[in-house]
Amino acid sequence: MRAFKFMFFFIFLMVPLFAFAEPEEGVASYYADSLQGNLTASEEPYDKDALTAAHRTLPFGTRVKVSNLDNGRSVVVIINDRGPYSQNRLIDVSGTAARQLGLIDSGIAKVKIEVLE
Repeated sequence: MRAFKFMFFFIFLMVPLFAFAEPEEGVASYYADSLQGNLTASEEPYDKDALTAAHRTLPFGTRVKVSNLDNGRSVVVIINDRGPYSQNRLIDVSGTAARQLGLIDSGIAKVKIEVLE
């Protein structure tokens, strides 16, 4: 019974909190093309052409709007990996997402992320 109460608490009370997560600001970077095909933490192969990203805590499958604060460009990505492992980074995005955000040349950018669902 105790396990059931814990599961109920987690599923119905904790998980929906991600839907109301406050926007975060930080630095984004992107995956190297050489990682193409490597397994992500969600066990999906990394696809540089997909709109995906890595975040330390958001659940896999979470849709996130990433906005480049320097140029105003934004993209919606799906979290399918853990990271970034550099402490000064908030999110790692796929190559295609990086191109859409305009951060290929600089390699990093100040961004805002907003959970969509």
